Amino acid sequence: MPDHVFDEAMRLTRLEGGEQGSTWQGGTHPAYWNMVGPFGGYTAAILMQALMTDPVRQGTPVSLSVTYAAPIREGAYTVQTRLVSATRSTQHWSVQLVQGETVAVNAIALLAQRRPVWGTRDIAMPDVPPAASLPRLELDPKRPAWVQRYAFFPQRGGFDAVARGEPTTDTRTEQWVRDEPPRPLDFAALASICDVFFPRIFLHRGSFVPAGTVALTIHFHADEAALAAVGETPVLAVAKGVNYSGGFFDQEAHIWGADGTLLAASQQMVWYKE
Repeated sequence: MPDHVFDEAMRLTRLEGGEQGSTWQGGTHPAYWNMVGPFGGYTAAILMQALMTDPVRQGTPVSLSVTYAAPIREGAYTVQTRLVSATRSTQHWSVQLVQGETVAVNAIALLAQRRPVWGTRDIAMPDVPPAASLPRLELDPKRPAWVQRYAFFPQRGGFDAVARGEPTTDTRTEQWVRDEPPRPLDFAALASICDVFFPRIFLHRGSFVPAGTVALTIHFHADEAALAAVGETPVLAVAKGVNYSGGFFDQEAHIWGADGTLLAASQQMVWYKE
């Protein structure tokens, strides 16, 4: 049975490694191409894939902070994972995606052994209709390739809101999302889904504005059992903008399982141009 296209895009070959990390060889995949380079979620997913595959890795992701330092060209790259420090329950990693002599993506990550302790949540999952009751978004085949790799079931603030060309102060998007074709959710795929939102400034301005993510931080709340419970079903992806000034704005997002489990939260800083 052929690999899912996401697994093809995540394929890495370990070139060398030891107790302090590894060097991996990979290559960009046309299925996750954006307008001028790979989709940012794909890039974050590659870093997560390298971490989860590293034989030195212990525990599961708690956070991943990525800065997009330079454009990624089509073709080969290397990913370098380095274990910075560790305790009995945590690991701190440095991860870089490099093309030639250029560090294109720079990141730090925290992995940990999760323990069964008391917990609660100060945020509630939005009350939205289930994915099965909403129409699937019909995507224009002219859109960037990566968009075709997801099935979207928008409830609020979808692509159609931008297409109407009407500026708004409501930058909230609520949409169910899953990989296309369906695929069991794992940490790499969850990292990618944290970036499936178009820039919030599109909604504010009611039009497409030159923009691109320069930094993305993901906090993982799901453990392996929570991901297994999601399986191939859609997750609820919610995003809103925060502040716009000086050519940069931030937007925050939450990813929920259908059972109300908070899987991940993210915040990203986006560059924009008048």
